[in-house]
Amino acid sequence: MSTHLYLLRHGQTEWSESGRHTGRTDIELTPEGEQQARRAGATLARLRGTDQAPALVLTSPRQRATRTASLAGLEVNAMTEDLAEWNYGDYEGITTPQIRERVPGWTVWSHPMPNGETHAEVQERARNVLSEVRKILPGGDVVLVGHGHFSRVLIAAWLGLAPDQGVHFGLDPAGICQLGDERGDPQVRRLNVPAWEV
Repeated sequence: MSTHLYLLRHGQTEWSESGRHTGRTDIELTPEGEQQARRAGATLARLRGTDQAPALVLTSPRQRATRTASLAGLEVNAMTEDLAEWNYGDYEGITTPQIRERVPGWTVWSHPMPNGETHAEVQERARNVLSEVRKILPGGDVVLVGHGHFSRVLIAAWLGLAPDQGVHFGLDPAGICQLGDERGDPQVRRLNVPAWEV
């Protein structure tokens, strides 16, 4: 039986809608985000194509992730800070255009986060998660419910790429990514499947 790793980004929040960087701040879903989470549950069930529960469901401890998992109908086995969003440090709660007023050309992928996490630290967390996931995958699907930037670093890590290569993988609120392999070579099977696509 072929098993897969599924990444589910949390549904919309006020900050994700306005483009504000949301790392450690614990923000709830908007009503639209709650609807997205419910639809994502149906989408995920269709993608998995089985009534068998995942072998493991992990979430970030932030309420936007745990609430998304609950509304999606997932039974969470554990929460881990390793799945938390990038710690943006001084850039928490502000937008890229605001940051660029001070640091022209800034992106999360190319520049440091003052008083936040480095690219290497985020990559290390992603690798830690994947190390645990790979132990479980032979026994069934794994679902990780987390955040946008961190999940994109995790996709890069799955493929053996540097963390800044996460820029190439889009993941919208309540979007789903399916990771697998082809004869042992890591593969992105589906990317950013929207919550309404069932």
